[in-house]
Amino acid sequence: MFYLILAIISSALVSVVMRVSQKYARNNISMLAANYVMCTAAAAFLAGGIVPAGEGAALTMGLGSACGVLYLLGFVLLQWNIRRNGVVLPATFQKLGVLVPTLAAVTIFGEPVRPLQMIGFAVALAAILLMQPKGASTREGKGFLPGLIALLLCGGLSDVMSKVFQTWGNADHGNYFLVFTFLVALVLCFILCVVKKQSVTLPDILCGLALGIPNYMSARFLLWALKDLPAVVVYPSFSVGTIIAVTLVGVICFREKLEKRKLIALGMILGALVLLNL
Repeated sequence: MFYLILAIISSALVSVVMRVSQKYARNNISMLAANYVMCTAAAAFLAGGIVPAGEGAALTMGLGSACGVLYLLGFVLLQWNIRRNGVVLPATFQKLGVLVPTLAAVTIFGEPVRPLQMIGFAVALAAILLMQPKGASTREGKGFLPGLIALLLCGGLSDVMSKVFQTWGNADHGNYFLVFTFLVALVLCFILCVVKKQSVTLPDILCGLALGIPNYMSARFLLWALKDLPAVVVYPSFSVGTIIAVTLVGVICFREKLEKRKLIALGMILGALVLLNL
């Protein structure tokens, strides 16, 4: 549970840094690339290298690379869906990606799930939907469902890669898994910067490097949490716990006001967390 709490705190810090960086960074892809530079460097430093050796090395590199592709693809899909569907629907479907690793934990990895946990999961999903702003506007009047489903699956499958590694990979290769995850995402992000001819500014780099620290910590702590707790507990708790943390930071630090339905949703999330961990 300790690592899960640290993962939630780190994930919330990612949102805080992104919120603050909006005032300074000009090019989001360049900032994302700098973020991956920091994540890769941190993982490589703690791993003591880049390429793993010994049993399971190929699996570690393969799963990490696949996760890196999904990371960047998820970002591209999010940006594309925002242009196509507005802001609200993509944000909702991205959060609902928690469905994928949770269902995979039960169907593929055979993790047992208790009735109270099922109720908690359902309450968490309902709270996520309730947390989204009203008036989901789109450019063409209705959401483009295939793109939204692709966004949901992409985010969810990247979490599944982590669970696959934690289950069948070499436990000593955790940082190497993250090295390849962030390194592949960095290479693809660099290619995207070149294709889009996006310039790089000092604020982009500094904000990206600052973003990379909690981003790496969140991924590392989540892997450790998966080692200690069932995925049916970790993923929903991580998702809704991050929502609570980000919301509290928004209210305390950024003077954001909560609507009545968001307060109700937060209460539902707290209840869901209790049920998930019974």
